[in-house]
Amino acid sequence: MKDIRTLSLDQLTDYFISIGDKAFRAKQVYDWLWSKNLHSFDEMTNISKPLREILEKNFVINPVSVDLMQKSKDGTIKNGVKLHDGLLVESVLIPTETRTTACVSSQVGCSLNCEFCATAKLKRMRNLEVAEIVDQVALIDRQSINYFSRPLSNIVFMGMGEPLMNYKNVVEAIRKITKPEGLGMSPRRITVSTSGIPKMIKMLADEDLKVKLALSLHTAIEKKRNEIMPFSEKFPLTEIMEALQYWYKKTGSVITFEYCVWGGINDGDEDIQALIKFCRQVPSKVNLIQYNPIGEGKFDHRSIKAEEKYVRELEKANITVMVRKSRGGDIDAACGQLANKTGEN
Repeated sequence: MKDIRTLSLDQLTDYFISIGDKAFRAKQVYDWLWSKNLHSFDEMTNISKPLREILEKNFVINPVSVDLMQKSKDGTIKNGVKLHDGLLVESVLIPTETRTTACVSSQVGCSLNCEFCATAKLKRMRNLEVAEIVDQVALIDRQSINYFSRPLSNIVFMGMGEPLMNYKNVVEAIRKITKPEGLGMSPRRITVSTSGIPKMIKMLADEDLKVKLALSLHTAIEKKRNEIMPFSEKFPLTEIMEALQYWYKKTGSVITFEYCVWGGINDGDEDIQALIKFCRQVPSKVNLIQYNPIGEGKFDHRSIKAEEKYVRELEKANITVMVRKSRGGDIDAACGQLANKTGEN
């Protein structure tokens, strides 16, 4: 049977009219599904029992469920999330003193082949549906309230998968998350992280979603980037920069460059200068991310000394830079580590 959450509000309205009911029923059901994130027709208390039975006979609601929850010593919570077809993804709740952030997945596995990322080692099975993405956010919001006594404050599309390779569903999920008739969360607290697909960055800029954009960069030297992120051979840095400039022109939103520093890979002066040159082409800031080992030897060597030099040189060039502390590493919940170790697909 069809999942009722695949229907738009207009389609729901047409359905209720077609069975001889009132058009406003669609808005009532839509509210239960998206604003309240309800997963049972029986709990739709303002809908008559006979109508609930009709819905039960004609539709299903396929919610995600937590297959396994792990808690880190730093408070981070990783969820092994089971989908209706038995496939698994992972999502993470990251708490700090002032905020709680949901790191959500957009694909089962990943379409790309970044050498340093555990998720990239997995076969891409399929894209997540809109409801599956929204369910992750609603689930983590409930966890935030239960464990930290405050609602979810931020959302990052930095989990499993490349968000822009599931473009349509990610965009629609963001609309469901941010609209008043959905979860009603602020779009300015949502960050979409991409490895860099120029055409899709421009499309996202045209959506007027008011979300933030982050680029997984790691080096501004073309040849080197192609070696550690092989897919990027199709997307030269010049094209990515053109797309980023278009993004800023359309949205006025500063881009964040995500950057890990590895010893023997991107820890030289030429790497720092290339990054500075790249940053100067568009309003941007740099997040130096603590790398989380995945057992790939050459990427397991974080260079703290070089990281400190990056900070000094970037600040000298008047480029905003932050060193982001890794969280959840003891349960493989940190950046680059999501690989379904909680279960097998």
